[in-house]
Amino acid sequence: MECRLKLRCLGKTAKEKKFSVTYYKAEYERNIKRLNSPQGNYIKGKWHSTVKPVFGALTQFMGLRKINTIGIKQANKVMHLAAMAYNLKKYLKFTQKLAKTKAKAIGLIFFKINGLQNVIIFNLRQPTFM
Repeated sequence: MECRLKLRCLGKTAKEKKFSVTYYKAEYERNIKRLNSPQGNYIKGKWHSTVKPVFGALTQFMGLRKINTIGIKQANKVMHLAAMAYNLKKYLKFTQKLAKTKAKAIGLIFFKINGLQNVIIFNLRQPTFM
């Protein structure tokens, strides 16, 4: 006896359909339920608007496609430096809009450079907790 749903299930060319069930099926279902909850949708929206664009900019425009270091501590330093570079780039765009005259722009740049050296030295000396 032929199944009435065979064509819908298999299509025209397939002979059989395979199902696989993993040992972790309950955990997968619990995670899917969490992601589809209102709180999960909110967090996904936040992530898509804050974190994902930064990683896209770092990988596509700032050349951070691979982290060529050994160990999590070194990779953490690379990511911190990349985050600082990204934030400084955004900050420079923001303050350049505020500077109306060339003299004010030059003053802002010198201020940033002097402050930037202290920020980089401070951040490189911070311990990593990963």
